[in-house]
Amino acid sequence: MLSAYKGLLQILTYNRPFYIRACIGATAALVTALYLPPLFRVPLLAAAGAGAFWMCSSLAVSHYVYDKSPLYSLSWLPACLSQPPARWLNLHNGLDEINSTLPSLFPNAQGQLLDIFDPSEMSEPSINRARQLTQITADPVDWRALPLPDGTFDAAFILFTAHELRRHQARAQLFGEIKRVLRAGGELVLVEHLCDFPNFLAFGPGFLHFFSKKTWLKAANAAGLCVRLQRTVTPFVHVFVLEKPQ
Repeated sequence: MLSAYKGLLQILTYNRPFYIRACIGATAALVTALYLPPLFRVPLLAAAGAGAFWMCSSLAVSHYVYDKSPLYSLSWLPACLSQPPARWLNLHNGLDEINSTLPSLFPNAQGQLLDIFDPSEMSEPSINRARQLTQITADPVDWRALPLPDGTFDAAFILFTAHELRRHQARAQLFGEIKRVLRAGGELVLVEHLCDFPNFLAFGPGFLHFFSKKTWLKAANAAGLCVRLQRTVTPFVHVFVLEKPQ
């Protein structure tokens, strides 16, 4: 039964301090407002209401995206690629939800999993908390110099990981390394939430942790990757297919 809420429970667990603080803040604002004159009561009630709304909406959207949508089934993925890969690469920061599914999508392909977690660049407490609670299935590697030869892979996948590199130069450098290990015409499938209006409605101020479409395109361009395709998986998740020029 709990498996039907796996994504929701992970969000609650990894971001537990945030939700605790938000609950305390909303409750304190509500209680305080009851003892204030109407002139001061309205702003506090509005703040408490907004906090409660975004707590509920973020959890509801997380359940929809991670538990109910086709996101992790990857049913949308084959149509995004120009051709089925003979060799694929999956990069993550220790939180991998797709590596067990990829072989069934591409049964004749060889796959490789790399953990690119870097505590010096990926400093969000939620990542460390998640890694402590998750069985890591690959040894960490240096994302600045992937231990792979040039032109080895037909496709690379990176889901909800690249945004943890907060600096533009770091994201561009990672994309450059992925470009190096792709063959000519190889494709990088990047999946991320965007800093946009749907994610603002869903996550409130938390949407600022995501990057805009323009920011991702800037990093791809800096790495010399071309945008071949863009699409969404739910209104909250964006897919970029970035191609290494022939």
